[in-house]
Formats: sequence, C-alpha cells, structure tokens
Amino acid sequence: MSSRAPGPAPDPITHRNEEDDMNPEAGTVPRISEAELESQAERIREAGAFLEDVRGALARRIVGQEALVDRVLASLLTGGHILLEGVPGLAKTLMVRTLAESIHTTFQRIQFTPDLLPADVIGTLIWDENSHRFSAKKGPIFANIVLADEINRAPAKVQSALLEAMQERQVTIGDETHALPVPFLVMATQNPIEHEGTYPLPEAQVDRFMFKVRVGYPTREEERRIMRLMVSEDLPHVDPVAEPRQILAARTLLATIYLDERVEDYILALVLATREPARSGLAELTQWIEFGASPRATIYLARAARAIAFLDGRGFVVPEDVQTIARDVLRHRLVLTFQAEAEQVDVERIVDRLLETVPVP
Repeated sequence: MSSRAPGPAPDPITHRNEEDDMNPEAGTVPRISEAELESQAERIREAGAFLEDVRGALARRIVGQEALVDRVLASLLTGGHILLEGVPGLAKTLMVRTLAESIHTTFQRIQFTPDLLPADVIGTLIWDENSHRFSAKKGPIFANIVLADEINRAPAKVQSALLEAMQERQVTIGDETHALPVPFLVMATQNPIEHEGTYPLPEAQVDRFMFKVRVGYPTREEERRIMRLMVSEDLPHVDPVAEPRQILAARTLLATIYLDERVEDYILALVLATREPARSGLAELTQWIEFGASPRATIYLARAARAIAFLDGRGFVVPEDVQTIARDVLRHRLVLTFQAEAEQVDVERIVDRLLETVPVP
C-alpha cells in the first residue's frame, strides 16, 4: 500500500539470542511466529484496502508528493495531528481539503488571522431569549477533520485554545465540557518565509503535532503535469471513498503490529541521544541542543513506525520504518542553542547526524 518502490520484504526481528531465551527477565515483548506475522499481514491488507482508494482520490488533484501523501495517511491512521510547512502554492491546503472530501466525514477550514478570537475557533455562550438561559454555540473545531490554515498568523490566546482540543479531544465552553467528534484530526499549515504578522507557535502546542512535514518543490516533470492538470479553475471531482468506521478499525489493528524489543531500544536510543548526546558518542551536538525531545517523541515514533509498516502491508516494524519517519517526528521537538543559530546549524543536520551515528539493530 505504500508509495515507496517495491522490493523484497524485510526480515522481521522475531528472535532474540540464546542468552535472552534462557533468561525469563530478558524483556516483556513476546516472540511471534512467521505464521502469525503472515496472518497479521493479511488482516492489515484487508483493513487497509480503503487507503488505496484514498490515495487514488488524492492523486486526482495532487501530483507527486508521495512522501507527503504517506505522512498524511499515517496521520489519519494514528490520529496524530500534522503540521505542514512550505512556501505558498505547494498544494498544502489542497491536500487536506481533498483528503476530507475523500472520506464520508465533516470538515472545517479555519483561516487563522491576527484578529481571530478563541471563541471563533471553539465556540461561545449565547443568550436564548426563549429559554432565558445561556446555551453553547459550537465553533468550527467541532469537525472530524479541521484545517488550521496559516496557523502561525493567530495570536497566542487562539493558539492556546487549540491545546485542549488537540490533546484531550474536548473543549470547554463556559462551565461545560464538550467531546469532539471521532475521529478528530487537526491538519495545520504554516508559511516559513513570511515573518511579518506571524506568531511563533508555543513549544507546548508544536509538541502536540505528531508530524511536522516540510513540503518541497515538485520536480520539472511533476510541475509539467501540474500545469497540464490545472488548465482551468475547476478541480477534478473527488467522491468519498472511505468511511470513518474503516479508519477506526484500522487504528485498532495498528496497535497490534509487532514491535520487537530491539526496535524499541533503537527508538529509545534516538530520543535519549537528543538529551544526552555525549553519552551516545555525539559530544559535538551538546553545544547545539538546548533541550532534547520529550517522552512524547518516543510514543509518536513507535506509533508512526507502526503506521509505516501498516502502509507497507506488514505486521511488524523494522528499523527502516523508524528511520523513514524520524525526521518528521523529531524536527519540531528539539530546541537549539544560540550557538547553533549563530553557526547556522539547523535541526535537519542534527537529526541526520543522529540517524548516522546511533547503531541500527
């Protein structure tokens, strides 16, 4: 199901060494047989068949951007919010809108502006003359898929209003707490080049996004196809091809994908290396990293790696799945020092160094 080039299936990490097998305290992840893995893969292929239909719907309007499509589908599978960063005109908004149209679900687009108020997002209390009481008028956040367009143009009060919704899947209006619909997903966009009239996202909010994906320019041939596709202002029609129940069923199956203890150790090693680089043989990073990734990075790496395995139709995770998704999970969780900024060292370089140095099981 993944858009990556087909090749021989990777070998699952299913066996420990003899010393571990003889030690009853050598770990808590149970071993799994190849027959069980094959059965699991078959269930995944059946449960994930709708993703190919969604991918086909996206392809009607989106040219190229295979990696971005995979991240968006991984976000849909895991329920993790996604932040898309790129210059204007790279189809970020079109990607989210097309995804919403391909699913029988509710969709709201919120255009973030400097004069936006929290009540414009979550809702407010209004006075009812008939009942002589206040009642809640729900805002656009009450949708299955919410597009927060140009999220960094809103002031801090509006951005903080999203925190409860993104983390708790609920909002408070007055004295009442209202649950958000299921599934609920925030897909946000931001422009990296315009600084006037923008507000940096607080670290607490950025950390709520499972992925931060940097959207790049298309190739020459892809841009030729885009030019031919967009000969008129009318976009190709997209019909709904998936149901929310299919997404929820896939999420349930996602949690059963096998994650070997050695892959867990690899995830832990990557995250811990951002906090104590010297102990991981990366002493040069100490001067560049102010704060490393939080435990949320560990959780999201494991979930995202399972999603990549799911998209490949596998019932187990391999280290390459972690490497595929590591940049998008880690790039917005590292706080760099002033020295790093002065030396023009960016997060991409640091994450690349981590992936080159931390031993792969």
